Amino acid sequence: MAHFSRRDFLKTSSFSLLGLSIPEPTVRLFTSNQKLKIGLISDLHVDIIHDSETRLRTFLESMAGENPDALVQMGDFAIPKTENLKVIQAYNASHPKAFHVLGNHDMDGGFTREQVAKAFGMKDLYYSIELGSILMIVLDGNDPGSSKNKGGYASYIGPVQQAWLIDQLEKAEKPVLIVSHQPIAGIYTIDNPQEIQKILSRFSSKILLAINGHTHVDQQIFVGGVNYVHINSASYYWVGEKLSHESLPSEVHNKFPSLKFTCPYFEPLFAVLSIDPNSKKIFIEGRKTQWIGSSPQELGYSILSESEQKENLRPEIGSRKIVVSGS
Repeated sequence: MAHFSRRDFLKTSSFSLLGLSIPEPTVRLFTSNQKLKIGLISDLHVDIIHDSETRLRTFLESMAGENPDALVQMGDFAIPKTENLKVIQAYNASHPKAFHVLGNHDMDGGFTREQVAKAFGMKDLYYSIELGSILMIVLDGNDPGSSKNKGGYASYIGPVQQAWLIDQLEKAEKPVLIVSHQPIAGIYTIDNPQEIQKILSRFSSKILLAINGHTHVDQQIFVGGVNYVHINSASYYWVGEKLSHESLPSEVHNKFPSLKFTCPYFEPLFAVLSIDPNSKKIFIEGRKTQWIGSSPQELGYSILSESEQKENLRPEIGSRKIVVSGS
């Protein structure tokens, strides 16, 4: 893919807006009326997509124009091997508040969670941080110990982390943004979604939103008083070996062999999350692009249900307007 400037990207991509009303009990927790903006990118997959540096550069150039208060990459970013360190460093250097979430594929190649966190510059595997008038809680969905795990990637938030989360929510005096890689509700959830949903629902009056990556779909779901939003991948949807195909020239596929198991997005997807206490609204400004080559549906993809494919499987972030009950 050729290099896209921010101007080129805005010409070729369409905008969509997801509006969420903030419930009154949560509004009362704000300590100021200052608007907060956070740039979001998820599932870049440096080790799979052929043009990861261009995609990241497009995101960072766009964010330079948005002047956000923070950036968050939501996992499956880059295996911390030597050849990827420049990408990690480019992201970290792009903003004084550039945060990371651990994705399951970031530990590919035998790296431990601790090694990845150190390479990313994370202060811990899971953590909380105050951003202006909100508290951002970042979870790690890669805990071991799930009875449902049969040898695949861990997708679990264990008892120790749950106790920490409860403590954080009990002490929180500001509205809370929950961030995770694996989803807590909706498509492809963690192994113990009900346990974590129950915790978040108990503190729903404090929670603005729970966002996740991982699924490479566009979904919003309201469960137990909490809005959950899936942030789509910056790069592609995975269709697997049975639907292997070449959507780009063979020389590209030869260099990036896993690419043939994906349906790549033409431009990178990312979003800006804006939290506005004055209007009592949360906005997610997303992007819409096209598939490179065939779509999953055209290839006969069938793992997701027909309705999930229709509603959630698309190269897009956003395109919905939602009102939170009780606001």
